[in-house]
Amino acid sequence: MLYLIKNLKRNDSGATAIEYGLIAALVAVGLITALTTLGTDLAGIFGEVSTELQ
Repeated sequence: MLYLIKNLKRNDSGATAIEYGLIAALVAVGLITALTTLGTDLAGIFGEVSTELQ
């Protein structure tokens, strides 16, 4: 039983998985923010081009 407790103290693979999950979530939030802004800007640009072509 003591061996199991010592082994759990040294096992940090769960913490590593959580860190990778947090990094992936942060990257996803950044991408969503950037693509939303870019999409809005592109919609405006294509609207202007469409207006000029008519």
